[in-house]
Amino acid sequence: MGFTVVQECPQCGAAVELDEADHLLRCPYCEVNSFLFSDDCYRFVLPHKAGNRDLIFAPYLRFKGSVFSCDMEAVRYRIVDITQLGVPFKGFPISLGLRPQAMKMRFAQMDGPGSFIKCLLKTQDLLARAERHSAVSDTGEVFHRVSIGEAMSLIYLPLYVENRALFDGITNRPIAGLAREGDIFASITDYHPRWSLTFMATLCPQCGWNLTGERDSVVLTCSNCETAWEAEKGKFIQIDLAVAPGDGPETFYLPFWKMSVQATGIPIASYADFIRATNQPRVIQKAWEDQEMTFWSPAFKLQPNRFLYLSRQLTLVQPALNIDGRLPEKHLYPVTLPLTDALQGITITLAGSAVNKKKLMPRLPDLRLSLKGASLVYLPFHETAHEMVQKDTHVSINKKSLEFGRFL
Repeated sequence: MGFTVVQECPQCGAAVELDEADHLLRCPYCEVNSFLFSDDCYRFVLPHKAGNRDLIFAPYLRFKGSVFSCDMEAVRYRIVDITQLGVPFKGFPISLGLRPQAMKMRFAQMDGPGSFIKCLLKTQDLLARAERHSAVSDTGEVFHRVSIGEAMSLIYLPLYVENRALFDGITNRPIAGLAREGDIFASITDYHPRWSLTFMATLCPQCGWNLTGERDSVVLTCSNCETAWEAEKGKFIQIDLAVAPGDGPETFYLPFWKMSVQATGIPIASYADFIRATNQPRVIQKAWEDQEMTFWSPAFKLQPNRFLYLSRQLTLVQPALNIDGRLPEKHLYPVTLPLTDALQGITITLAGSAVNKKKLMPRLPDLRLSLKGASLVYLPFHETAHEMVQKDTHVSINKKSLEFGRFL
């Protein structure tokens, strides 16, 4: 279940409700769109009833995403949603319980009242715990682990000290006694936080037209100059965009990342190299030796089994499509999975494509990838009663899977 966040519109000040993973703030009052950007993870504060008391905000690190693991026999996966206290202090509650789901949070403000405790829990430590919860064989060696489509955030619980006791700022009830006087939290207080939330105007940097997208989009498009943009370091950066033309106005367009990489450890420079590495039952054609290998990945969140299926099928097919189509005015599915996550999925795609996994899996720790080029490609799909079908590659996806992916 997602969390609800209340944020004031930077233009008119109206309160707007968002989901925890939303990037596009769309104000229903002044109709101004703003893109939310943070160099760090999102930080949220639970509402309190502590009045004017000096608050102390305790951090809880949250991970939500798909965890993939490769052992000798298979690629295993599971959706993981886990939250852990960010400091080793026994007086703080171990869990937030149902509060994040039941209460409307706000984005944390570093210049607001109260002091923030440093999160001493490292992201990799929480991921290690998340990976232990994934569906990995307990008996086999794990050669590769990665999380894809993750949402990492910090949730702060408001507390305060009174009469040598620590109080919950939400219920105003004591939760722990303090053994000594003085500021016992001074050593772990973040006195100079540098994190911030930036509201970016959704105007095309190239032509000044309005950029469009959905609330959970990580890439926005411009229908005027037909460009695509992603946020990086507080500004929009253009990414390569291609569209395979559809057959009519009812065509749906789903986004995919097309990536070429430099691979070492397992040399895969051409399509022929990929066929050999994965031991595909195919006769290698001479032209494949000169065909640059490209990896494909959905540019939208999906259940891990469907994500692996689409990535594997499109990578095996290597679509040779006409991609000089116009950006469609409607039926454009949002990009909700960034390129960085798609890159992490390349090793999983390679492992999932291997016919002889016992031969390939032990080589995965030696694999090193560096990006040579990437583009966002919209492929046309036709809607049936239960599926979306891409006629040129014959890949399909259940419509319920698309709907479920918006909540991951």
